[in-house]
Amino acid sequence: MAGPLLDAILDPASAAGLDAASWDLLLRQARAGKLHARLAATLLDRGLLDKVVEPVRARLLAYATMSDTHDRGARWEVDRIAAALRGVDTPVVLLKGAAYLMSGLPVARGRLADDVDILVPKARIGEVEQALLAHGWQPLKVDPYDQRYYRRYMHELPPLRHARRHSTIDVHHTILPETSRLRPDAAELIRGATPLRGGGPVHVLRPTDMVLHGAAHLFHDGSLDGGLRDLVDLDDLLRHFARDPAFWDELLPRAGGLNLGRPLFYTLRYAKRFLGTPVPADALAAAGAHRPGRLALALMDRLVPAALLPVDPDRPGGGFRRWLLYVRSHWLRMPPHLLAWHLSTKGLKRLFGKPG
Repeated sequence: MAGPLLDAILDPASAAGLDAASWDLLLRQARAGKLHARLAATLLDRGLLDKVVEPVRARLLAYATMSDTHDRGARWEVDRIAAALRGVDTPVVLLKGAAYLMSGLPVARGRLADDVDILVPKARIGEVEQALLAHGWQPLKVDPYDQRYYRRYMHELPPLRHARRHSTIDVHHTILPETSRLRPDAAELIRGATPLRGGGPVHVLRPTDMVLHGAAHLFHDGSLDGGLRDLVDLDDLLRHFARDPAFWDELLPRAGGLNLGRPLFYTLRYAKRFLGTPVPADALAAAGAHRPGRLALALMDRLVPAALLPVDPDRPGGGFRRWLLYVRSHWLRMPPHLLAWHLSTKGLKRLFGKPG
């Protein structure tokens, strides 16, 4: 049983009438799942905040205010990134939260993100890095092993943090690690991106690709731990983009062309199961072509709820199932020999107290 958070997402009006004791668990779940500001914004936008008991109401209002402040900061950060990269002849594609915000998508309302993610062509990533360094960003990871690992195997540079604003940027040249079993064509994603209004180098992924990137991030690149926020994002995106009758006709072929059919299958399956996402029957049937074997799917059906659905942040439970999904995420990210080498290296560094 997931507890009050999932109920509140599905029916915000039911959350408004909860007593203080129920709100205590709900707020702890929401904060752990990074959904507290979204919940506050939803209640505020639907005129339900006045029905919430005090002092919970005041806390939710603070979360909504915090979200608005966060959005202003994120917009300014995107402006500064665009200014820093103006001299580099390349499109700069925003990913995830920054893309949702700058596109004006409903999913951005109340969504808090810790950093800005961008995607640039691999051939230009050196120029992009140098331009950012010249404008005040500095590497967060200085350990030589981490630097080599990111640059040789990962889909992004080591993260950069601005020296004055302390904002973080992740610079990607593709959306999954280069050692991953799935290798979507980053050049195709960039070709399909659309510029933001007002011109300049800043772009966002096309609607189908936003969904597919979110699916790949949740169901292939990560361990799913705390992934309810990501699934809620995908539910919001699917509902919004489905207003275009052509969206579903484009989504499944695009997933196949980018080698992301399996993550999309999992997205549609679990978004419909847990959030009631209105997925057309023919889309589900088409996605079924990418389903795993019967045993693997039965295992995922047992494991995914343990990671996605919070029970009590102080007593999370499901530890073994979460660990299996953690192992799965690493298994999908890199081949066994590289995984063994990487984990043993990191373990030895921790054992001997070295950074990284």
